[in-house]
Amino acid sequence: MAAQDSDSTQQLALGNGEVSSNGAAGGDQTVQTAQDQQPPPQQPPNTWQVIKGVLFRIFIIWAISSWFRRGPSTPDQSNPTGAPQVPSRNLFPRDTLMDLHIYISESEHFTDFNNTEALLWGQTDLVYGDWSSGENGDGCYEHYQELDVPESVKQNGSVYVHVYFTKSGFHPDPKRKGQYRRLATAHMSRMLNKYKRKRFLKTKNLLTGETEIDPEIIKRAEDYGPIEVISHWHPNVTISMVDDHTAWVKGAVPPPLDQYVKFDAVSGDYFPIVYFNDYWNLQKDYFPINETVEKLPLRLVYCPLSLWRWQLYTAQSTKSPWNFLGEDLYEQSDEDQDSVKVALLETNPYLLGVTIVVSIVHSIFEFLAFKNDIQFWNSRQSLEGLSVRSVFFGVFQSLIVLLYILDNETNFVVQVSIFIGLLIDFWKITKVMDVRLDRENRLAGIFPRLTFKDKSTYVQSSTKIYDAMAFRYLSWLLYPLLGCYAVYSLLYNEHKSWYSWVLGLLYGFLLTFGFITMTPQLFINYKMKSVAHLPWRMLTYKALNTFIDDLFAFVIKMPMMYRIGCLRDDVVFFIYLYQRWIYRVDPTRMNEFGTSGVEPGQAATEQIAGTESEPAAAITDKPDGQKKND
Repeated sequence: MAAQDSDSTQQLALGNGEVSSNGAAGGDQTVQTAQDQQPPPQQPPNTWQVIKGVLFRIFIIWAISSWFRRGPSTPDQSNPTGAPQVPSRNLFPRDTLMDLHIYISESEHFTDFNNTEALLWGQTDLVYGDWSSGENGDGCYEHYQELDVPESVKQNGSVYVHVYFTKSGFHPDPKRKGQYRRLATAHMSRMLNKYKRKRFLKTKNLLTGETEIDPEIIKRAEDYGPIEVISHWHPNVTISMVDDHTAWVKGAVPPPLDQYVKFDAVSGDYFPIVYFNDYWNLQKDYFPINETVEKLPLRLVYCPLSLWRWQLYTAQSTKSPWNFLGEDLYEQSDEDQDSVKVALLETNPYLLGVTIVVSIVHSIFEFLAFKNDIQFWNSRQSLEGLSVRSVFFGVFQSLIVLLYILDNETNFVVQVSIFIGLLIDFWKITKVMDVRLDRENRLAGIFPRLTFKDKSTYVQSSTKIYDAMAFRYLSWLLYPLLGCYAVYSLLYNEHKSWYSWVLGLLYGFLLTFGFITMTPQLFINYKMKSVAHLPWRMLTYKALNTFIDDLFAFVIKMPMMYRIGCLRDDVVFFIYLYQRWIYRVDPTRMNEFGTSGVEPGQAATEQIAGTESEPAAAITDKPDGQKKND
């Protein structure tokens, strides 16, 4: 009943590598770019859904990373000789006078210091830890320049920026013996361009064979294959020096900070931390580098950075612990990250705070609904009043969603979560049916045959008849809608294949009209004049989540179809509440455990009185012919 927050497509990332003074390079990421001709309609992510998903992912990543990074309780703070490590100090004390040298080249390792054209920016007399200088009084300095694009870069070549901080009076060139000092130089390099994987989806109208894709794109797909790696450029680069003088101990720096704190092998002290802060570089601001680009705009910004903000940025940029499965299997979508950044930049702070709190509450309600759903079906002894066909339809719906995300190459974590949900739905079948292995009638004479038999509590009551009636009436509405949607999708949408058309058709239909599958239970309640058999705790938690969806659906800008989807779930739940109000619980009726809500003596008296008044037969005591005609 709650709104479904599923990522139907994910993107693979190929990102920039960073190279420190010791030559260590960061890993690459990949980004998949989808074509505009996606067959099923997709709902754009909204702020609070994105934040809720990110909070859940942070918890999962933290739990998994804590497991894989589990080590000794006390870090080894001794050197190879056995002597304890001495806390180190920053090689650049506070208020150190510094010079900034920034070079640009096509080589990962820079040595051409004598080339004046390679020097991009030089800034002298910077003060380490100064937060009040600069044009805006915040310690920041800017430099803008348009770069000429070499032919190699137009052909997917790389371009690097090399940043050197030296104490005043020193030079970064090691060949200048009198002006170079190793302990007075902090260095960091980075690739400026970013490689992204563009995926070409070959779609067409299955009836006419025509496509609306640009012929040039089709030609590139034929020349480069379904995936093309394209170099992209972002015009902003922020270089920060962390204002940190912590007495770090080598080997005891917590991750992920240990990737950036570089110690000198001789003195044991550490170099000042130079950090490329690209957290606020949105993916939409990148543009491809090709033969038509003549100039590349570059805006360099130098700013000091506090320790706690640096920790936040590094935590966000830390690679996922799922990388051991391969980068193509798990990468958080860059679009999702951009949605969070845009929300932080554009959303009112008070609304953002409320959104985060309510998102956490929403996640708690989701967990409680899941827990109570499992407990309800695990302890259920009688199926009287419950729609078994709805359980099978839920399995069908989960299977379609899983096949759809597999066909659209969604990331690994989403596939695993959907697969676990499908397994739970299969488990529910064992609670509503008697599932047995028929070893006598084997399939192909080898494999035992699975047999399904209705439970006696489902057959002996009127539930089975009412369940069949509800789905028969429901089919009168669903089949025409499905047929019309199929014709529309076939005539006006493009698809990769007939298989993709079937999956996209069923997936889109379930998203649009899936709420109708909740109505058979309403019909059974109406016929049995009872709601005591329903899992009310689970329904309550899901209803609370739906109300939260409604709140944000009208507070935050989002598509009208999403708002209608939240409203229709509320209507169904209010019908449940109305049925609970008109079909009051009979305290004298025995439940499946043989107990009632009244004292034994009082129950016996009421039973005698009821016998003398010759009550009407219960629904479960009706003849089969009368049940079918009811």
